[in-house]
Amino acid sequence: MAPLDPTDVEMKPDGILYLPEIKYRRILNRAFGPGAWGLAPRGELVVGEKVVTREYALVVHGRFVAQARGECQYFGEDNIPTAGEGCKSNALMRCCKDLGIASELWDPRFIREFKKKHCHEIWVEHVVTGKKRKVWTRKDGEPMYPFKVSKGGVSSSSSSGRSGGDLGPVI
Repeated sequence: MAPLDPTDVEMKPDGILYLPEIKYRRILNRAFGPGAWGLAPRGELVVGEKVVTREYALVVHGRFVAQARGECQYFGEDNIPTAGEGCKSNALMRCCKDLGIASELWDPRFIREFKKKHCHEIWVEHVVTGKKRKVWTRKDGEPMYPFKVSKGGVSSSSSSGRSGGDLGPVI
């Protein structure tokens, strides 16, 4: 198993590290070949009040490899198809975890070292409301709209993290 490429790892504003869904697909394509793997639904899409879920099986070369339930929040009935795709992506990430793909993202030591080397906590300002808050970002990145770097910039506690900041991806 190849280690994660640090340039592939992204960070949410709350400090959670994750690998974008397309990266899992590329890893599977490199490992098994395009078209040699797929996600097979194992039941209907379950639509709750604010979340959709569905069970999927990862099949490689015609063989069952892993199974996971994906989930995704949605806001409004017109977003259910998009949430269904997000649910599939979430199931793919969970199935890949069973194969050890991107397993570093669940390793607290890796998370601490990655954050110390590649990330920092910065003060940002909402461009519309002017509200300021701290967010995590990669050192080689910028905060996403609607935020901009606030005066004060990088926090002095950038390597220590906040409570819960060392947790792995949400599964």
